Amino acid sequence: MELTLWTYEGPPHVGAMRIAASMQGVHYVLHAPQGDTYADLLFTMIERRGQRPPVTYTTFQARDLGGDTAELVKRHVQEAADRFQPDALLVGESCTAELIQDQPGALAQGMGLPMPVVTLELPAYSKKENWGAAETFYQLVRGLLKQTVPPQPNHDVKAWKQEGRRPRVNLLGPSLLGFRCRDDVLEIQRLLSLHGIDVGVVAPLSAGVKDILRLPQADLNVCLYPEVAESSCSWLERNFGIPFSKTVPIGMGATHDFLVEVHALLGMAPPEAAEGYQRSRMPWYSESVDSTYLTGKRVFIFGDGTHAIAAARICSEELGFTVVGLGTYSREMARPVRAAAKRLGLEALICDDYLAVEAAMAEAAPELVLGTQMERHSAKRLGIPCAVISTPMHVQDVPARHSPQMGWEGANVIFDAWVHPLMMGLEEHLIGMFRHDFEFVDGHQSHLGHQGGAEAENGTEVSNEIDSHHEASSSQLVWTADGEAELKKIPFFVRGKVRRNAESYAKEVGCKQISSETLYDAKAHYKA
Repeated sequence: MELTLWTYEGPPHVGAMRIAASMQGVHYVLHAPQGDTYADLLFTMIERRGQRPPVTYTTFQARDLGGDTAELVKRHVQEAADRFQPDALLVGESCTAELIQDQPGALAQGMGLPMPVVTLELPAYSKKENWGAAETFYQLVRGLLKQTVPPQPNHDVKAWKQEGRRPRVNLLGPSLLGFRCRDDVLEIQRLLSLHGIDVGVVAPLSAGVKDILRLPQADLNVCLYPEVAESSCSWLERNFGIPFSKTVPIGMGATHDFLVEVHALLGMAPPEAAEGYQRSRMPWYSESVDSTYLTGKRVFIFGDGTHAIAAARICSEELGFTVVGLGTYSREMARPVRAAAKRLGLEALICDDYLAVEAAMAEAAPELVLGTQMERHSAKRLGIPCAVISTPMHVQDVPARHSPQMGWEGANVIFDAWVHPLMMGLEEHLIGMFRHDFEFVDGHQSHLGHQGGAEAENGTEVSNEIDSHHEASSSQLVWTADGEAELKKIPFFVRGKVRRNAESYAKEVGCKQISSETLYDAKAHYKA
């Protein structure tokens, strides 16, 4: 067992809670101790919802363990059914309650409740949040639709032509606590509507039991978030014959490929290749002279599988960045992430230890980090610009405004979010370079105010000096005044690596003092 401050994903019952909270008329009875009610805060503080999630906790305490906790479960299940009268009831247990082995789902199934009861068996010690969300959605879809499965799937994806209507698709996968799911749904609905395609059901976000029962009426399923919806899409394809799209429309190229795939599956004429140039500003800028500053920038990417893969493609194919690191914390998405990394000549980092990710980030020495809120903190410590592209996220990554990641408008949002840190980093570096000139001695600062400009440079430098002081004291390395002055001329986002290289070189050649000359010798040594 390893003690950690942060985790990328919660336990699987939090994933189940996300599905229940995303839907209408669904209630979740969770067999859990009193302390597990912390999960409510995720929705009120992060999602900023005005209502708590539809969850009833049994909230057993230590003194209850000497009695009949099974009766405690049955009482709470009955109370939840009577009070909320949901259209469907989810019943499961938290990681702590799993040890008691009360089997709350089986207890609820035998109570003769008037609504469908979906039993959730979520192994808390081997699986995590995204898997729990996917399994909950799958069990809900399967439980509600299994009675209507035809003996032989006979779905005709092009039936809309004979019926004289527009093609109809379902959007599957968006949920609460997903990354910009609400805005992605709006953007994809608008995009498909422009192409003459109607959206039948969006699930689980804002869907009810009646909407789940309507899923087989669609011509095609669109799997927007594989982490949550792929298992359900596969089940619908096997049992009803409804195909589903595999391309996630994040980025210019992927959005075009998504439209081509959907049109082909529905038997429609392919979309125009130039549509993205007409609807997004990103292609024009990425081909303009102003974007040359961005070309070749080293980028480290880490997040959930869907967003990490999409980010790697956007960076390498659309913005001209050089991807120097790619990874995910989601082991269910390890295979496609490894494939994406291999195409870039990299070895994927599959890891859920944020400290190991930080070490890999420092080793790669990128100029921009695209990651989660954990990578934002790590990048701040390393003095590297960062943009958040994936959950887990902070409240500031759940904007009240429309801010999608998918479609043509999503490409604009991504471009702004990723390029601005680099451009502001350039401003920081230039102000830092000229801070000794007479024009800057009066406290000129960057757009970051007291955090920017010379003071930010000095703050980063102090952090670097503290780290190097520890190393120097252990090996008697001393930086001379001219060596420090020369080091300060180097951009802050690579200064740490240059310092480490210089100290490694000095140890290797037996040099006790690092001057500007040693710095240049080290540069020549590592460049050779």
